[in-house]
Amino acid sequence: MHDDGYFDEPVAARYDESSADMFDSAVVDPVVDFLAELAGTGRALELGIGTGRIALPLAARGVPVHGIELSKAMAARLRAKPGGDEIGVTIGDFATATADGTFSLAYLVFNTIGNLTTQEAQVACFRNVAAHLAPGGCFVIEIGIPDLQRLPPGETMRVFHASETHWGVDEYDVANQGLTSHHFRLVGGSFELWSMPFRYVWPAELDLMALLAGMRLRERWSGWKREPFTSESSTQVSVWQKPAA
Repeated sequence: MHDDGYFDEPVAARYDESSADMFDSAVVDPVVDFLAELAGTGRALELGIGTGRIALPLAARGVPVHGIELSKAMAARLRAKPGGDEIGVTIGDFATATADGTFSLAYLVFNTIGNLTTQEAQVACFRNVAAHLAPGGCFVIEIGIPDLQRLPPGETMRVFHASETHWGVDEYDVANQGLTSHHFRLVGGSFELWSMPFRYVWPAELDLMALLAGMRLRERWSGWKREPFTSESSTQVSVWQKPAA
C-alpha cells in the first residue's frame, strides 16, 4: 500500500469535490458549534485532519487546532488553503503518533475511527488520545451505526448511495466486523472503482475502549445538533471525558 494509505495523491486531488456535500455550511456549522463549545479556551486535536473540512472553520472560531494525518497528500491540500499554514500537522498513524502539548479536546469525525481496521488499533487510539488530553478533556467520535438490521440473511452487500455519477456499496464481513466501502464514480466518461476497508464498531464497544483508556461516556447523540440517540439512530456522536485532576 502507498505511504499515504488509501488517500494518495489522485484521491486527495479530488477529495473535496467528491465529498462536496460534506463541506456544505449546513453540515459543517453544527459540527464546529459542538466542538468549539467543548474545546472552550483550550486546544483541539483532530485525528485524521484530512484537507481541513472541520479544522479550518474551527480554527477560524478561535480554537487552536493541531492535526494528525497519515496522508502527506491530504495534508498538503490543507496547507494550501487560506489559514491552512497556521494549523500544525503531525504526519503519522493517529493510533500511535504523538503531538506536542496537551489538549482540552480530541475528535474523530466522518467514520474515521473505522479506518483503523483492527480492534487492537482502535483501543490504542483511545489510549493515545487519553495521553494527549488534559484532565477533564473530552474525546468526540462521529461514526455510523452498523447497518446490519437492513442486511438480509445471507447477503453481504448493501447499496448506501445511488446516483447517475456515483454508486456506493458497503460489503460486510460480519464474522470479523469488517466493512469495505466500494465507490463507483463517473470520471471522464467512465466509472472508476475506489474501495476502502473499515472496521465497524458498536457504541458499547467504544465505551469499553474508553474505559480501558481511563475515560467515561459523558454524552451520546445521534447528530451534531444533539438529537436524541435511539434504537433507530443511524449515526452516533459520542463524547468521553478524562477525569478531572
